[in-house]
Amino acid sequence: MSQLEWLAAVLVLINVALVALRSVWNYPFALIAVSLYAVVFFDAKLYSDMLLQGFFFALNLYGWAAWMRARNDSGVPVRFMSVPARQGWALATIVAWAGWSFAMDRYTDAVAPWIDGAIAMLSITAQWLLARRRVESWWLWIAVDLIAVPLFAWRGLYPTSAVYVVLLGLSIDGLIQWRCAAATGSAAI
Repeated sequence: MSQLEWLAAVLVLINVALVALRSVWNYPFALIAVSLYAVVFFDAKLYSDMLLQGFFFALNLYGWAAWMRARNDSGVPVRFMSVPARQGWALATIVAWAGWSFAMDRYTDAVAPWIDGAIAMLSITAQWLLARRRVESWWLWIAVDLIAVPLFAWRGLYPTSAVYVVLLGLSIDGLIQWRCAAATGSAAI
């Protein structure tokens, strides 16, 4: 349990709480947190999660710009996805998970390549959908949280595992808030 891990954990909690509130100010906290977590996950030999932090960094920069452009007087608008879009994203995520996890299993000394790969690919999809302000991103974050808690505890990353328990609650709250916001202001796209 390093101080670096604790700091990253606190920053992630602040980040996700601000995301649930649809605040663009979640992004500075996210950028620092993912930078710190890259180091934490490298030390734990969770390479998929380590590499995921680089993707998160880039996508958080994109999301910050997209949210700033979309912001209006009532906050950042959110929307539901169409059924075909949901199906396409689900298929792409499954294919990416299988390919990524196979490569991690075969070519690295990753300790849990298939579980870690699931977290990574679900997170990539969830983060992309979050940057695009889609309600369904929260369902994926809930799945990530449920998978991550036992994995991180098993690797001795107890503060991070605890953070993911809290993130599960925040993700459920985010889903409720975003569903209400989307239902009152947007159609499926």
